[in-house]
Amino acid sequence: MFDLSQSWWEFPARAALVYFTLFLLVRLSGKRTVGQFTPFDLLVVMLLSESVSNSLAGSDDSVPGGLLVAATLVLLNAAVGFVSSRSKRLEYILEGHPVLIGRDGKWFDAVLQQHRLGHGDVEKALREADATRAEMKLAFLEADGNISIVTKSPSR
Repeated sequence: MFDLSQSWWEFPARAALVYFTLFLLVRLSGKRTVGQFTPFDLLVVMLLSESVSNSLAGSDDSVPGGLLVAATLVLLNAAVGFVSSRSKRLEYILEGHPVLIGRDGKWFDAVLQQHRLGHGDVEKALREADATRAEMKLAFLEADGNISIVTKSPSR
């Protein structure tokens, strides 16, 4: 239970490799995967975690091995957050940026397709903003996958 079957340094090395590989895969999969989970997106995330579980610890089932992997993942996540908060350029690379997806009540269909957003997603965002298409001035797909609606100022 407490005996490591591998060298102690192999656990952080495995965790770092898996962490950065999954980070890259999630970033490449697009903003929607990060912010607006459909049941299918949630299923993919759950299966991802299961698919890499053996990669993290190898054949080791010890408590210290699991704790080393967990500590490494938490520290890597904190380090990525720290670095991205200190550098605008790294924040842009690591977290992304907002994308304009609509203006003046019109959706940019090519941009919606590029980011795999359906009209149902953007119409839902309008409802959540308590706005109509005619009231929409700008619509953004945020870096976290949420959709923000900026409405026109009411005329006085």
